[in-house]
Amino acid sequence: MIQAARRLLRQPSAVRFALLLLLLATFGAALLVVPLPEAEEFPRLADRLGALAPVAAILGGALLLVALVPRTFITLASGAIFGALEGAAYALGAALLAAALGFTVGRLLGREFVADQVRGRLARLDGWFARQSVLGVITVRLLPIAGFGLVSYGYGTTGARMLPFLTGSVLASAPTAFGYAALGATATSPGDVNWYAAAPAGLGLIAGAVLIHRWWRAERGRRVKTAE
Repeated sequence: MIQAARRLLRQPSAVRFALLLLLLATFGAALLVVPLPEAEEFPRLADRLGALAPVAAILGGALLLVALVPRTFITLASGAIFGALEGAAYALGAALLAAALGFTVGRLLGREFVADQVRGRLARLDGWFARQSVLGVITVRLLPIAGFGLVSYGYGTTGARMLPFLTGSVLASAPTAFGYAALGATATSPGDVNWYAAAPAGLGLIAGAVLIHRWWRAERGRRVKTAE
């Protein structure tokens, strides 16, 4: 087994994939030891940044997301700083940028290795990702299988296309972005919260259930056609 591992690590694609795993492990370890700031601290930070605060929110939020910080925390913080509607918009901007960054890193470091190694059912699964539309990405995003950043890295290692992935990521993130930003706004300005901003969150739950049901029916239909 040791010799097989050594032979594998002589392959450049395997080295890059190992680098990707090391990066993810480092981010995961950092989350365990580095405390996240309190929501009350964010408005003071935004005041110091002034007009650059929205740009910093999008760039900083994206970097935190690719470092595997939960999107819920980023969106709550954005709502605490900017309010429900603006906070949701900036959180979605951060999600879009983070999805692009995570996908690109996963594609550069992991795609070649995965394409060379997958066989059988894994190869069919990889083909399913390659054929995915925006609807398929939304469905996967809505499933509680992994965090936002981890899913982005994982998608990059598959044959998925970037544009449907980015579009589906933003659409899937929108409902909860409004809901969590509204909740975050209550931490600093409970009397100023526009609770209509939370309405898309409820709609998102309904839409998610419908999308998952449609995906399941489509997959069942494909399996029936294949069997025939």
